[in-house]
Amino acid sequence: MVKVIIVGSGFMGQTHGAAYKNMEQVQVVAICDKNVEKGVKFSEEFFCTYYESCEAALEKEDIDVVDICLPTFLHEKYVLLAAYYKKHIFCEKPVTLSLESLDRMISAAEEAGVEFYVGQVVRFWPEYQEAKKMYTDRLDEIKSVYCARLSEHPKWSDWYKQVDSSGGGLFDLHLHDIDYLCYLLGKVKSVYAVGKKNTYECWNHVTSILNFENGISATVEGIIDMAVGYPFTMVLRLVSENQVFDFEMKAGSNLENVADAKRNTYLYMNTGESKKLEIEMKNAYQIELKHFISCINEGKKSDIISTESVRNVMCTILAIQKSLETHQEVMVDYKGVGVIETRI
Repeated sequence: MVKVIIVGSGFMGQTHGAAYKNMEQVQVVAICDKNVEKGVKFSEEFFCTYYESCEAALEKEDIDVVDICLPTFLHEKYVLLAAYYKKHIFCEKPVTLSLESLDRMISAAEEAGVEFYVGQVVRFWPEYQEAKKMYTDRLDEIKSVYCARLSEHPKWSDWYKQVDSSGGGLFDLHLHDIDYLCYLLGKVKSVYAVGKKNTYECWNHVTSILNFENGISATVEGIIDMAVGYPFTMVLRLVSENQVFDFEMKAGSNLENVADAKRNTYLYMNTGESKKLEIEMKNAYQIELKHFISCINEGKKSDIISTESVRNVMCTILAIQKSLETHQEVMVDYKGVGVIETRI
């Protein structure tokens, strides 16, 4: 039995809690949150203890995993705390906003001898898993790739509006597709991006062109300032010599009612044939957490998302940020701590 404490009782904490309820090998033993009312209510759902202080929970409870579902700017503090107490760590995305911060977290986990998992959930989304399988097994040479993620601005809290707290749409929304494409196609060689900032200096309208080391290029669109009421939209299109894989999903605001989303995946062929792919609708967050829990039970590292891959994605996002600021193509440098070269 893997014993977990969830730190944060907001939307993602509730999402993780619901997933753990369906997993026999997991027990949520404590909920931690500075908001007493929300934390107590959440803990009552699991018949477990509420703590205002995460450190107090770590001192008193027998636990294996700290699941961090807090605002982005708090992640490093609690990852380092969990590592200090030698607990395995699951942290929601975006894990942090700088490469220096990420390297500190990775080093702390390694020194403590614990696993450090980051919840970049699109790698576990059923349609994206199917695209990965088809790319690996069946699709011929890829000619172009297009991804989109469109959303109205979340209304969660004032912290989300601040670029130093959330990273804005670039880090919180655009990162999902950048992460998936790095998982699918490998390392990015260079990027070029254009976009618009909002009044809080967040890059909330971004279009990026990624040039991968394997020669494939991808166009990625991310907007987190769509009109109020615009359905949360995800698009993935892989165009090969003879086939097109095409997925689109339109859900409710910020995925709160994803169960009612309209999801369609088609495979088009040069023969003129097309077919709708019947993909089982599974909860990606539950798939993700079940995978990480099984890794802990088996004492192994994840073969789907490693800290190295998380770091590579961070380097790519920072290169996109540099391109947005300089209006130049930017080479992604994976060697140094936050070192990025530019190319006109």
